Amino acid sequence: MMDLAQGCAVVDGVLIIKKEAGWTSHDVVAKVRHLLGGVKVGHAGTLDPAATGVLPVLIGRGTRIAEYLVEWDKEYRAVLRLGDTTDTQDATGTVLTSQATDQVTAEAIHEAVGRFRGPIEQMPPMYSAVKIAGVPLYKSARAGKTIARDARTVVIHTLEVLAIEGRDVTLRIVCSKGTYIRTLCADIGETLGVGGHMLSLERRRVGPLTIEQALTVDEVVTRQALGRLGDDLLSMDQALDQLAIAVVDEPTADRVRHGAPVPAAKILRWDGARRPFAPVRIHDHEGRLVAIGKCPETSTDVLKVEKVFSDQDL
Repeated sequence: MMDLAQGCAVVDGVLIIKKEAGWTSHDVVAKVRHLLGGVKVGHAGTLDPAATGVLPVLIGRGTRIAEYLVEWDKEYRAVLRLGDTTDTQDATGTVLTSQATDQVTAEAIHEAVGRFRGPIEQMPPMYSAVKIAGVPLYKSARAGKTIARDARTVVIHTLEVLAIEGRDVTLRIVCSKGTYIRTLCADIGETLGVGGHMLSLERRRVGPLTIEQALTVDEVVTRQALGRLGDDLLSMDQALDQLAIAVVDEPTADRVRHGAPVPAAKILRWDGARRPFAPVRIHDHEGRLVAIGKCPETSTDVLKVEKVFSDQDL
């Protein structure tokens, strides 16, 4: 972890925040920015105000790795309430239809849920930040308009029924980026013929960042006041721990710092599992993060550099 002076120190890295209900993701970012004296702060992966759980908050130069964090898979715990559809597909919206759920069996629920595993097509909800012709859908929805939009392919890696209590179904979901859990809940309800909406949502994990590691905003405030927040701040290299590493010698590292690609013969060794075209970290021989590149298709291809880090970034 990193040293962080008490007060308004300028810091760089990633904080794992446990967002509470009622906060927008922007609220959390604004609070952390104010706490740290106005340094640059962003987040990776918006959570709706009613949702809770893991929100990666990027601080200082840590904002430079946002594009890699948002690519990670995510794990959620959601409660689907059967019988009621809403205009927002969640509990914050207006109920549109209500149907009895007495005839819906546990067997039927499990069967319907099973249809949504793997790659699926999802229609982005009207109450979302997706832009059509430059206008966010939620603005059109608030104006009473329904906009034509294309379905998108997302991947549901894991979908488990954890509990069934009356008409409430608790689900564990592991999914690709871009998945709308409230749309998933609404679609399962529609498949069962009774409709449904997302009653509650908790994000348990973003890539390797888990809810067990996360701090509430109040805990962040307390630890900063005690001068201990640095104990919880991940460096950029730590936050990118899931990415494979290509280790290079110092002359090659110097060239990489100027954006030069890495010939296969100049890679001293690989650490971690490689996937063609996936992002990889480039380390110098002392283990410092030099750049992020794109894994070559074969072991003989050059490693292209996408983002270079200076010593100040680290």
